[in-house]
Amino acid sequence: MGFLWSLIIGGVLGWLAGLILGKDVPGGVIGNIIAGFIGAWLGSFVLGNWGPVLGGFYFVPALIGAIVLVLIVSLIMRSMRKNRT
Repeated sequence: MGFLWSLIIGGVLGWLAGLILGKDVPGGVIGNIIAGFIGAWLGSFVLGNWGPVLGGFYFVPALIGAIVLVLIVSLIMRSMRKNRT
């Protein structure tokens, strides 16, 4: 049950990051989950472990990490689209 809860929280974190930035995460729901998980790792690595814990994630650093990750991915995807045309 803990793994399922982590998947849900990872998806919510990625979705929130996309909403905050106004950008879509490539891959839909799977992209949201991946962005949430990688963002949680990235945020905890850079910012440390602090704030409320939700589903095994420290929410604030995980959300900040997901926002940074979504921003980077969206910039890369936009650059790739420009190069195709």
